[in-house]
Amino acid sequence: MTIRFSEGDAIPTDVVGFTEELFRLAIADLQAAIEAFKAGTPGETRVAKAAIRDLREIGKDLVRERANVEALRKQVAGTAGTGRDLDLGAARDEIGRRLACLRAARGD
Repeated sequence: MTIRFSEGDAIPTDVVGFTEELFRLAIADLQAAIEAFKAGTPGETRVAKAAIRDLREIGKDLVRERANVEALRKQVAGTAGTGRDLDLGAARDEIGRRLACLRAARGD
């Protein structure tokens, strides 16, 4: 079995679009709450705080996920970052060879 990685792989557009839509909705809620607050509508401070909290949480999640993606790319970069194939058959053979060495050292 061979898995192919290419350097041009990007984050799926549906995930990016979904995240952008979350930002747009939170920003729209925040803007509406600010306008209502300026107009003197009571209770809008709570809505504005909730919208700000949502934006902050979305931002934290994005930064965390971006770090996870970068860590995964660095982990795979030895073979995958070069656009080469990841040969799972060779990896399986190497694991078997190492297990055989361990068994021989243990005396099995």
